[in-house]
Amino acid sequence: AIGLLLDLLLDCYWIAIGLNSSVQTKTRRVVNDSKLCASAVAGISASPEILARENQQYRRYERVSLVDHHSGEAVNVSSLEVGETYLFHYPYVSTPCFLIDLGRPVEANGPLKTRDGQPYRWQGGAGPERSIVAFSAICAHKMSHPAPTVSFINYRHDEARFRNSDNAVEQRSGVIYCCSERSVYDPADGARVLGGPAPQPLAAIELECDASGDRIYATGTIGGEMFDRYFANFHDRLVLQLGRTDIDLALTESTKLMRLSDYTRNQISCQA
Repeated sequence: AIGLLLDLLLDCYWIAIGLNSSVQTKTRRVVNDSKLCASAVAGISASPEILARENQQYRRYERVSLVDHHSGEAVNVSSLEVGETYLFHYPYVSTPCFLIDLGRPVEANGPLKTRDGQPYRWQGGAGPERSIVAFSAICAHKMSHPAPTVSFINYRHDEARFRNSDNAVEQRSGVIYCCSERSVYDPADGARVLGGPAPQPLAAIELECDASGDRIYATGTIGGEMFDRYFANFHDRLVLQLGRTDIDLALTESTKLMRLSDYTRNQISCQA
């Protein structure tokens, strides 16, 4: 939601500096009236529901603060290690997500589509450098996900080889790689599918950071959710794993953030 508002503010900026309209049309939505700009920004700021209607794959959940799993203190942006895979649960107590500081600004780069062809927009990175991203850690193919015993899906900051969408071997760094069926995602592009059988990107987790960088919040999801299928397919194991039956309980207030290596005993790595 914040990303859409920023885009509108940028539209106003293009008008203010008198950017050539042909370039403007290619790069941003055209806003014909600068007065409309101000009123639209005010309206959207006051009504998150408008943002949700603009992006039909956006779902608002509780605004939940990420806290350190040891101390319980709010996670500070500066405490995140670039390239490290962090894990938290959101929007439910049993649904794992990845948090990654990619170490560089990342912006929305064109539309994405769910498995049934519904288009949506990812909001880009969060934080002072717009380098922090978060995605559901449930693979979009067969829902492989991190568990305390093993994780077949993880972020690879160093170079990894995989077969791309054309079935050619490609090597690149900074990918989310699921070794269950070799699906590969680009976290710098909304977890767009780079290769493998996954039919859609990983669902993105919308993040907010306060101005000081002292707190990170998860506020919603963008893209194709798989939570209902996840609960149905893994219900019994999740109940045993969590020691509770309310595996679909929505989180409120806070969720614990930890390194993936602290959550799971085994991370599986693979190459093409």
